[in-house]
Amino acid sequence: MRARLIGTLITLMVCILFALGVPLGTSIVRQHQDALFQDRLDDTVRFAALAGNAAPGASTSTLSTELTRYQQVYGISAAVLDRNGRRLVATPGYPGGDVKGVLRQAFAGRHSADPAMIWPWSGRSLAVAAPVMQSGDVVGAVVTVSPTGRMRAAVLHRWLLLCGAAAVAVLLFWSLAHRLATWMLRPVRALDAATHTIATGRLDARATAASGPPELRRLTASFNGMAQKVEDTMERQRAFVADASHQLRNPLSAVMLRLEDLALALPPGREEEIQALRREARRLTAVLDDLLELALAEQREAAVERFDVAALVEERVTAWQVVADQRDIAVMRAWGGPVWTVADPTALGSAFDAVIDNALKFSPAGSVVSVTVAGAGDPVEIEVTDEGPGLPPEEMARIGDRFWRSPRHQNVHGSGLGLAVARTLLAACGGRLDIATADGGGLAVTMAVPADQPPAVTV
Repeated sequence: MRARLIGTLITLMVCILFALGVPLGTSIVRQHQDALFQDRLDDTVRFAALAGNAAPGASTSTLSTELTRYQQVYGISAAVLDRNGRRLVATPGYPGGDVKGVLRQAFAGRHSADPAMIWPWSGRSLAVAAPVMQSGDVVGAVVTVSPTGRMRAAVLHRWLLLCGAAAVAVLLFWSLAHRLATWMLRPVRALDAATHTIATGRLDARATAASGPPELRRLTASFNGMAQKVEDTMERQRAFVADASHQLRNPLSAVMLRLEDLALALPPGREEEIQALRREARRLTAVLDDLLELALAEQREAAVERFDVAALVEERVTAWQVVADQRDIAVMRAWGGPVWTVADPTALGSAFDAVIDNALKFSPAGSVVSVTVAGAGDPVEIEVTDEGPGLPPEEMARIGDRFWRSPRHQNVHGSGLGLAVARTLLAACGGRLDIATADGGGLAVTMAVPADQPPAVTV
């Protein structure tokens, strides 16, 4: 954003310099050309006066000597022509060239007018003519043809100085624009950093903007106030969930004890109803446990450290192997050597437990659950694939939502919070949870955490 703001300011500055520089450069050309033209016009008028003062038929040697010396000193060709355009006197090497326009003016009794602009790249000569008058009549004309190389070089030099001054002005303005943009956008960068940090789960992040425009400082203060209110609200919600889950344990335990006492006093034939009540009580206990775990996951701070993901997954798969054997499910493992990451190992282990528990819960007996660890890139990915019934496309969008369970799996033990807890734990340590349909029809759950390089080996 700073680069775009500086680019906009520099573009505006360049447009302003161009708008001012073009007229100034044109005026420089006009100034040098007017000075050259006026000087050549004065010389031409003087030669025309000398030619007009000479008596008709008199020798032109004096005038020829003057013109020749003038050419030797200044390098300017000159000639005296009669009314018919014949050369009466001319300097050696007089080019003639396209002087018809100035001669036409001279024969009409007028001096040459200011010619068209001679730009540094044109290479055109300056032709100036003046009428030769005798007894009030025009009897001829004097023409001078001046090279313009020196004038064009002087103009080009002035232009280079002008461009250099413009370049210095642009550099100075760029430095000023850089400082100005940095000052203006400092609160914006602080807001962007705070927003990104809050999005990763750290609700205590705040934007600091001690400088910057007053409007943006007020915006920063309003943002911090809003973030504080959101944090307070979420903390109260988490505290409520945790307190409610904890406080409901004792009454629920008392209800289960009373239920057992009641079961002993009931007449025969009520065993099925008692079993149903026991199942509902155990389900309620599991829901309370999951709620408490979710509340703890949301308010815990990630203890980030560097560790081997493959070793952690190996440990957790070994712990769950007993459950897999009881359900006659094979667990396939696929990873190579150590795979390093920077994350919270406790949070990642808990998230993996929730994911593999979900895979083993919905996989039929005799099926396979595959666990792979891919550490070739960034992030590191842990994928758990099962051969369960899967979910139709219309239900895939809701999987992972809190308390959501597929209508087809309502009879399966669970609260619908497992994957939500896993997603929360992964987000706390900078990871993510992706859920897709596996090739065999089951689910493919991918846990991604930031990668890191292996530690240096000390020799």
